[in-house]
Amino acid sequence: MGVRLTTLQIHHKTTYRYGQPVSLGPHRLMLRPRESRDLRLISSELKTDPPATVTFAHDVFGNSVATAHFNAVADRLTIDCVTQLTLDAAAWPIFDVAASAIFYPFHYAEDERTDLGALMFQQYADPNGRLRDWAWAFVRGAQTDTLALLKDLGIGVSAWINYQSREDEGVQSPIQTLDRGWGSCRDFAVLFVEAARCLGFGARIVSGYLHGAEAGPIGSADAGSTHAWAEIYVPSAGWITFDPTNRSFGGYNLIPVAVARDIRRAMPVEGSFVGASDAFLGMNVVVEVTAAH
Repeated sequence: MGVRLTTLQIHHKTTYRYGQPVSLGPHRLMLRPRESRDLRLISSELKTDPPATVTFAHDVFGNSVATAHFNAVADRLTIDCVTQLTLDAAAWPIFDVAASAIFYPFHYAEDERTDLGALMFQQYADPNGRLRDWAWAFVRGAQTDTLALLKDLGIGVSAWINYQSREDEGVQSPIQTLDRGWGSCRDFAVLFVEAARCLGFGARIVSGYLHGAEAGPIGSADAGSTHAWAEIYVPSAGWITFDPTNRSFGGYNLIPVAVARDIRRAMPVEGSFVGASDAFLGMNVVVEVTAAH
């Protein structure tokens, strides 16, 4: 299966600039990778300037969420996180899909449907069924191999949509992405997840980091950047990783930080300030993912 053991260091630094001192509100930070059988955390150090009181909690999906509370006013805010981890994932994973789910369509067990809940329902309006029709075009017959269908859907996203990096916050709706014909990795992931939900799959968004020289020519900008992809729940196999931006299957070069029903709940840094309406001058994000020695 081509298992690789890789030790990595991630340096994620976010800087906000203001034209005058402002009062900083609480900031919600999702920067700590999700530990699993494949990903083991060695250390994670979070610093802010100005200093903050930081509390930690886990959200409904088990993501590690830090909340930074500031007492000082400042004309600059820096959030600096350095993490070391080991990643031990197969480049070509084999998934043990339940016999009942090898071919699509299939039905989730009642308990699975209950637990998946909102992850099976579209989060964006599709009043004319355009996304539904687009998704169903990938179903090749009365019985279609489930994994082949999901792979075709992932490849179909990148075949229809041109990759274009966007510095602005937010995400396009799936219909906007289809209309425009371009999008960032966030838009690719949302389109894929919403299309999979149209077909009845439980699906969730993942945000994190991409690493390695084999990141792919299509995708997320550069290896070592923040990235977004998707996971689909398949009975027995569990959550399977799909990166439609890079046409990849399995997560050997992906470092998950947060999973969510909606990508807007998986942003790395989110916060507010109190000050003049024109006080905000801009922000800068630098991410470095390097081999640790």
